[in-house]
Amino acid sequence: MTRLPEEMLHNLCPMHAVLDETGHIRQAGPTLHKLSLDRLEGARFLEVFEVYRPRAVDSMPQLLQTEGRKLHIRLRGGVRTPLKGVLVSDGQGGAVVNLSFGIAVMDAVRDYALTSTDFAPTDLAIEMLYLVEAKSAAMDASRSLNTRLQGAMVAAEERAFTDTLTGLRNRRAMDSVMERLVRSGHAFSIMHIDLDFFKQVNDTMGHAAGDHVLKHVARVMNDETRAEDTVARVGGDEFVIIFGNLTSRRRLAELAGRIIERIEKPVMYEGRECRVSASVGIAISQVHGQDPFELIERADQALYASKRAGRAQFRFYDGSDGPDETLGKVAVGNE
Repeated sequence: MTRLPEEMLHNLCPMHAVLDETGHIRQAGPTLHKLSLDRLEGARFLEVFEVYRPRAVDSMPQLLQTEGRKLHIRLRGGVRTPLKGVLVSDGQGGAVVNLSFGIAVMDAVRDYALTSTDFAPTDLAIEMLYLVEAKSAAMDASRSLNTRLQGAMVAAEERAFTDTLTGLRNRRAMDSVMERLVRSGHAFSIMHIDLDFFKQVNDTMGHAAGDHVLKHVARVMNDETRAEDTVARVGGDEFVIIFGNLTSRRRLAELAGRIIERIEKPVMYEGRECRVSASVGIAISQVHGQDPFELIERADQALYASKRAGRAQFRFYDGSDGPDETLGKVAVGNE
């Protein structure tokens, strides 16, 4: 059966419009019908579509003069989708105008719910849409993967700087914080804390009891420090607290006294008392660029001076000859 020219146009050019000599639409392709809410056949082409390039096209004779040129067209109503078109005269005063979406194809597919059947078989628009969708899916997958990787990196860094038993910072985190404070030039102080009689708890009651005590001590230190301070467990029963922008001897003495007092209180484990105390050494940065490891060494010297003096007390490093005589469990010394 021989196909009619109209049917052939529908298959080859689903966005065509056949115009008569008066400029009225005699036939429109199936896809073109999806763009307009009004019936196209019988309507004047230039009343449904606006030719905005080239300008001053408002009659059929002027429209015929654009033959072979690219037309820029948009709907006068509705979504006003921009279209590209080309006109071919039929030699009898009428014409065929074939339209396409151009780079607006993605918007058109969304706005009019178009499918592959709305395009000519040779039109590359659908293939382009598939590529765009594939790229979008790949980009979404890439963003999701990057988000997961960043989350994993943050989690890994957090684990690398965290003591697994107590949840405090570890030595690596302590070194990083001190180096940052030294680079910034901010004054800070260090409190080195060592638990007294902790070995006896481990030996007599077991490591589970010792772990229980360490977790309790960690809570005490977190309670007594600010959010911006760094509390680190740097050894089995050794802790370091870094106080940024805090160098008041009176304030540090108050903190040390409270920490010692709270740690001395018995900790219950399975109905038995665990008794430990704490010796504390304190060092204060004196000048910008202070070597952080030297400061730790000074706090360590003050700590062992506290132990030699009888434990369960604190002592400051005076910054010159060695540990000074400021010791006790309550606020002492001058600002």
